[in-house]
Amino acid sequence: MPRKPEYKPLLYTTTIRNPERFKDFMHILKRFNGRILNNKTVELFERELFKVGLYRPMKRPETVQDKWKSTKNGELASKPLTDEETKDVYQQNDPQVNKSIKGHKEAGFPKGWPSRFDTQFKLMKVLGFVYYEWGKPINFSQTGNYLADTVSIEIDSGAISREIVNPQNEQIAFMQAFAKQQRCNPFICELNDNIPLILLLEVIKKLNSDPDYNGSGISYKEIPLVIFWKDNDAESLYQRIKLLRKEHRYNPSNEVIEDICVNEILGGFKKFDLDSIVSEYPDEFVRKMRMTGLISFRGGGRFIDINHNEDDKINYILANYATYRKYTSKEEYFDYMSDIDGALFALKAVEIPKNVAADKLAKLVGDYSWDSIKKELTHLAKKTSSSHNILRFIAAPARLEFLTALAIKSKLPAVEVIPNYPCDDEGLPTSTAGGDIGDIECFEASNSILVEVTMSEGRQQTMMEVWPIARHLKELREKYECENFQCVFLAPSIFVDSENQIDWVKDKKQLVIRPYKIVDFINYLDTAASLYQIV
Repeated sequence: MPRKPEYKPLLYTTTIRNPERFKDFMHILKRFNGRILNNKTVELFERELFKVGLYRPMKRPETVQDKWKSTKNGELASKPLTDEETKDVYQQNDPQVNKSIKGHKEAGFPKGWPSRFDTQFKLMKVLGFVYYEWGKPINFSQTGNYLADTVSIEIDSGAISREIVNPQNEQIAFMQAFAKQQRCNPFICELNDNIPLILLLEVIKKLNSDPDYNGSGISYKEIPLVIFWKDNDAESLYQRIKLLRKEHRYNPSNEVIEDICVNEILGGFKKFDLDSIVSEYPDEFVRKMRMTGLISFRGGGRFIDINHNEDDKINYILANYATYRKYTSKEEYFDYMSDIDGALFALKAVEIPKNVAADKLAKLVGDYSWDSIKKELTHLAKKTSSSHNILRFIAAPARLEFLTALAIKSKLPAVEVIPNYPCDDEGLPTSTAGGDIGDIECFEASNSILVEVTMSEGRQQTMMEVWPIARHLKELREKYECENFQCVFLAPSIFVDSENQIDWVKDKKQLVIRPYKIVDFINYLDTAASLYQIV
């Protein structure tokens, strides 16, 4: 018997915990675009994930454990699995073969691996990236292709490589998807009727237009009201937030927020975990909205606001998508979600001149103590989670670029530091620098220093980093006609083959690349008088 729709908080349910991995899963699945979704296709796809370590089931043979032990869950493995190993992993975790595994079942899919496939891609289907039904062809949309083509994952000479080739594609794909995504749609069994991104943007605009407030957007503590809100009435939500601020200013207790969301908005028919209401749900919501590039942080992360670099896109979205048609057919809703809006795609963000990007970075130095910068860089070095109000919402590769630029400017203020990552109106990165340019350009007297950073380790680091660095370094020399130039290369660890490659580049190309582990670079900056070094 079908579940009866009900009002509920907004949840982006997926077994892909790290949003950074959406594009990786889509990239692998694109290899099966057009194929009938059946047991064989599911097996081949899941085994492709195992092969590169993107998905790691609990039961695994010792040979697989040995290959996976040097990297963490959610990362690519250092070595690919053999076909025999992927088959072994699949069968050991298949409830149809291994009766000790309970498995689970999704509606419309057989129990076990097929249902696991559905949980992996359910959100991607809702967002219009890929359509699939059991027994029918897998169908990628144009936005799905955009997302899949953000990254390239390959196996060459026994090594796995992952390269971000079109970083702007990810933001474009999610911006259109969340501009259209209706909560009450044929794929989701709920009664809430709004487009969450539009509701958020409309409420922020109303709050910013109110002379009683400081124009900083919506408080993070008020985000649960957006998540629980039943309809698309932004005016009523704005008025409820005004009342909340009148009674509690900007610091209501968690219990007050719980009472409003659960008892007042939903009518108290169901209990929710307090931490989920005030922390888990808001974190997930803000993280998804941040993927559009349309929102910024204010007040050290206490407020969520509009990214004014993207005002043209925001105004277009509100003018064209705030009023929407309802769909009852899954196919029609997917067609609506996947249809490319050429006018929206053609709009450009405000261009940030390099000197402005450098100025914004210099201003941000005052918001981060050296101890906090070291702490956050150490998190990246150890690949542990950040709890910082803002930084936890920035993907690790972009966060490393930002923190490295910030660290240099903090300890060596005389150095001109120009980050090449795209940023919001606060100067915070919205993605990594493009693959065709260096990450950070630094100038110190007559010396030019290119700073390149990566979260890659092992063979992947050797394959994907050193040659592009050498190319970027030559381009830097030609671009600025500099006599003294070199590169600082930063990673959680430096693979021995990378060091050998760097030595070869120095001997054969006369290009200086100084490799540092992140923790070693922190120590260097602690005592350094300059960034440039005579080698």
